[in-house]
Amino acid sequence: MISTILNAMLPIVVTLVLGMVAAWHQDFDADGARVLNRMVMIYALPLVLFTGILSTPRSQLVGHTALTAVLVLSLLASYVIPFVIARYAVGRDLMSSALQALAIGCPNLGFVGLPVLGYLFGPSVASISVAVSSLVLVVFHIPVTMMLLAAGAARRGDASGPPVSLPAQIVATLKEPMVWGPLLGFVMVLLEIPLPTALMKSFDLLGAATAGVALFSSGITLYSQRVMVSVPIAITTLSRNVLVPAAVWAAVVPLGVISENQMKEAVISLAIPSAVVCVILAVQFRAAEREIASTIFWSTILSLPTVGLFIWLLGA
Repeated sequence: MISTILNAMLPIVVTLVLGMVAAWHQDFDADGARVLNRMVMIYALPLVLFTGILSTPRSQLVGHTALTAVLVLSLLASYVIPFVIARYAVGRDLMSSALQALAIGCPNLGFVGLPVLGYLFGPSVASISVAVSSLVLVVFHIPVTMMLLAAGAARRGDASGPPVSLPAQIVATLKEPMVWGPLLGFVMVLLEIPLPTALMKSFDLLGAATAGVALFSSGITLYSQRVMVSVPIAITTLSRNVLVPAAVWAAVVPLGVISENQMKEAVISLAIPSAVVCVILAVQFRAAEREIASTIFWSTILSLPTVGLFIWLLGA
């Protein structure tokens, strides 16, 4: 069990540290990190999400409705509720509220979930949670966050910011490869339109670099921004790593809407640390970069004991 967690989490920590070392050695700076992030956002990450969804059997996407419903509702609620609290109860600015909500509501299942869940529940079962998470990520989390960030950038007076009007923001968001690429994969799976194996492998070549490049650039950003500790960072990390999975656990057990094994999978899925895409968007829109980079760092580091704790408590 401990070996599984270390095997899944240690590469993430090591890659982050390598990025920090590269920045310390002055091989890369913050501008270099933005270039790497742009490559990830426009090419690598859309490709890995597209091929990941396309390789998921249709039966896994349309079946397991109870587990899918629990995951979708949990992922949506863990974004919307923190955003409302941060924006309207605490009074944070629009961009910081959106990024904090994304860090809480978006677990890094695409990069961390498969090795952990695959070991515990088997690769075929684990792919369901990863597929559902990816769909919610591209259908809701990223488009909504990008529209909120675009609106915040326009209010901030960025000359290069996207247009303010909602229809224009929707059109601009749909043009992003991060949005239309995975959605295309989802449609192709539902319509059972195959893609040649050679082409899938071609896409996988660049897509395989996604996690490493994103984490490496995050390390560069961490060094340039300096890792810090603050109340928002502590709240976000605690919410992502502990409160969200604990709340889902407490909610689904009395309802009995899913089996015990599915409940374990849902809870452990939601205990995965914050997704690297949070840093990518923070750097792209130049908003709360240090806070979000530090959040990803602490969420990832502390996930070693917190994910292990949930595995032990659930007896998974």
